[in-house]
Amino acid sequence: MSASAKGLCEFIDASPSPFHVCATVAQRLRAAGFRELSERDPWPEFGDFFTVRAGSMIAWRAGKESRGTPFRVVGAHTDSPNLRVKQHPDRFVSGWRIVALQPYGGAWLNSWLDRDLGVSGRLSVRAGATVEHRLVRVDEPVLRVPQLAIHLAEDRKSVSLDPQRHVNAVWGVGSEPRSFLAYIAEQAGVHVDDLLGFDLMTHDLTPSMLAGADGDLVSAPRLDNQCTCYAGLEAFLAAESSRQLPVLALFDHEEVGSQSDHGAQSELLATVLERITLAAGGGREDFLRRLADSMVASGDMAHATHPNYPERHEPYHLIEVNAGPVLKVQPNLRYATDGRTAAAFALACQQAGVPLQRYEHRADLPCGSTIGPMTSAGTGIPTVDVGAAQLAMHSAREVMGAHDVAAYSAALQAFLSPA
Repeated sequence: MSASAKGLCEFIDASPSPFHVCATVAQRLRAAGFRELSERDPWPEFGDFFTVRAGSMIAWRAGKESRGTPFRVVGAHTDSPNLRVKQHPDRFVSGWRIVALQPYGGAWLNSWLDRDLGVSGRLSVRAGATVEHRLVRVDEPVLRVPQLAIHLAEDRKSVSLDPQRHVNAVWGVGSEPRSFLAYIAEQAGVHVDDLLGFDLMTHDLTPSMLAGADGDLVSAPRLDNQCTCYAGLEAFLAAESSRQLPVLALFDHEEVGSQSDHGAQSELLATVLERITLAAGGGREDFLRRLADSMVASGDMAHATHPNYPERHEPYHLIEVNAGPVLKVQPNLRYATDGRTAAAFALACQQAGVPLQRYEHRADLPCGSTIGPMTSAGTGIPTVDVGAAQLAMHSAREVMGAHDVAAYSAALQAFLSPA
């Protein structure tokens, strides 16, 4: 299966949370013959494997011919900005049953208003003397964050949203108390008294779809950054090289700084790469030598030039949708790209036969960042930051070019298996 806009839509709709992203990718990997390894167990010398740590995962192909070869890594992140359920969510306000929510990451709050929202994530449940972690997904319009009527606003042009007070969701009416967590536990088939912990978040229920008069756009939630997860997965499965060992690394928590036990600032990637070396009979010296010739492509979405706000973009750096992958450069290292790594990705695009666009952020605007700089600093591996162009980044619903999905994946495949 090669990457396509339709395939991306199916991937996104199957993956409303970072935990579901990992489950979706794991399902594809198993179907392709990969085996899941636990970090607690000894690892085999050769084969196609992956390991999952909470909402992050790493996959690799270690053949006999790849012993000692450099790593080529495509990295992405599994999380997206959204509204998450508070620990004590139940409220009763003015006759409404309310679920208390709070923003995760840089959610563009106004975009979450007046949408039919489902709930997804992970439950940590008592199972005898142990704890089990279960995925949960409610694809019913359970929650809705209502907009204030224009007639009640102080300024009819806009409403300023307080993340503490204005993003709570209604889920019913009536004076009788009702536990939202008990409802979620019931949907998952567990007793609420056995629910010991949870990571619950909302997701927009509108399906992903092709859009535009010619069907050349993708309208979907979580394009940032599930597009890279999907394109990177397809590239990884198609990559063939005896000179590089291909790796797919998908991290949670990028939208909040990646500082967790399984974010890109953790030791996860470096530990997995070293264990691959050790399993093949190498030592610490062999591992460090491999890193010297390795390279990472940090994939995250890129800003297309906005037709309604062209002045917000760097002049002479037009970025279009359906015009090829985007190389992202920022001299103050919000992106990790330098001349060496830019050249490697430019060659990958040439090998794949796709055009390359080059993005720089306006110098008078703060620039977002990616897993690129922290991955490069944490491993010592040269890194290039790349992406696919989109509009409405961090909105509940985003848009990109349908033709860019295949082009982006083709470039990543060429990066993983250079000629």
